[in-house]
Amino acid sequence: MPTNTELETLEAVQNYYGKVLKTNKDLKTSACCSVESLPATYSPLLSKIHPVVKEKFYGCGFPFPQALEGRKVLDLGCGSGRDVYLLSQLVGESGTVIGIDMTEEQLNVANTYLDYHRVQFGFKKSNVTFHKGFIENLKATGIEDNSIDLVVSNCVTNLSPNKKMVFSEIFRVLKPGGELYFSDVFTDKRIPENLKEDPILLGECLGGALYTEDFRRLLAEIGIYDFRVISKSKIDLLNPEIEEKVGNINFYSITFRVFNIPLEDRCEDYGQVAYYKGTINGVPHQFKLDDHHVLETGKPMLVCGNTADMLCKTHYKDHFQIIGDKSKHFGLFDCGPTSSTSSDNGAAGACC
Repeated sequence: MPTNTELETLEAVQNYYGKVLKTNKDLKTSACCSVESLPATYSPLLSKIHPVVKEKFYGCGFPFPQALEGRKVLDLGCGSGRDVYLLSQLVGESGTVIGIDMTEEQLNVANTYLDYHRVQFGFKKSNVTFHKGFIENLKATGIEDNSIDLVVSNCVTNLSPNKKMVFSEIFRVLKPGGELYFSDVFTDKRIPENLKEDPILLGECLGGALYTEDFRRLLAEIGIYDFRVISKSKIDLLNPEIEEKVGNINFYSITFRVFNIPLEDRCEDYGQVAYYKGTINGVPHQFKLDDHHVLETGKPMLVCGNTADMLCKTHYKDHFQIIGDKSKHFGLFDCGPTSSTSSDNGAAGACC
C-alpha cells in the first residue's frame, strides 16, 4: 500500500493533469514537451491521430524502437493515448497495445477515439485497450508476469513517488528478452526535498526527476547492470520564476533502453563481432542500438559480451549475426572514448 505522502503526490499529479492542464499549451515549462524533432518516418502515422488526443498529450521524447510488428506493448502513463495510437500502427493489427493511466479525464479522451482510430488505421478490430491504474501496481490492472514484449513510457516515471516499485513491476511483466524503451526527465544533481514537494514543479515533470546516478543505482538494486542511452537533450525551462527556484540543477530529456536479460556489470571482451543484416523494416542501412553503437549493414563491429547478448538474445536476434561465443575471455572491453551524450551527467550504462 502507498504511504500517505505517496498518495498525496499521486493526487497532486492527478489534479494537475486532470483539472489544471486543459491542453499541452497550458504547461509552464518545456519539460513535458519533446525537445527533439519527430523523425520524418513517423509524421504520416501522427497525422492519423485525432487532434484532441494530440493537444492533450504530454511527453518529452519518442519511445518507439524498431521491429514492433506483431508485438505486445504496454504504455505506462499513457495519458490521452497519443503514443498508444502511434504504437498501434507500428505493431499492426496482429499486435497489441495496452495503455495504463491513473487520470480519469485523460483516459476519457483516449477511449472516446478508439473507434475513430480503428477506422483511420484500416483495422477490422481495434488492437488497443486502456485501463485505469497505477504504474506502481500493474498486477492490480491484470498485467501478468512475463507477458509483455515491450514497455514504453514518455515522461511519466518522474511523476511516481515510488520509482523502485515502478521499475520492479516493469521487469516483472516483461518477458525474458523483453525490452523497456522510455523517455523521461533526469537531472545532473539531486533535487532538494522542498522542491520535490512543489506541486507545479512536480506536475511539470521537474520535481520528481531522478538524478542519473541514482537511476543507475536503482536499476542495480533490482539486478539490472547495463542499460543504454539512445538520445539526450538539455531542457531549457523557458520560465524565469521556475529557473530561479531550481538554481543550478540541469534537466535533461533522455531516452533509455533496457533489456530483460542477464548482463554483466562491466563490459567484458570475448572477441565477439556483430553484423547487422539490414532486415529490420524501415532501417535497411544501419541500426542504432544506442548513442555509440550504430551498426552499418554488413559491416563488422567488435562488441562486448553484453552488446552481443542484446543483439542475439532479444527479439532483434533474427536481424544480427554474432561471430564468436564466450568460451575465451580477453579482459575488459575497450569501449574507447566516452560519447558526449553519456559523459555529461554519468547517464551511461555499463558500455560507456
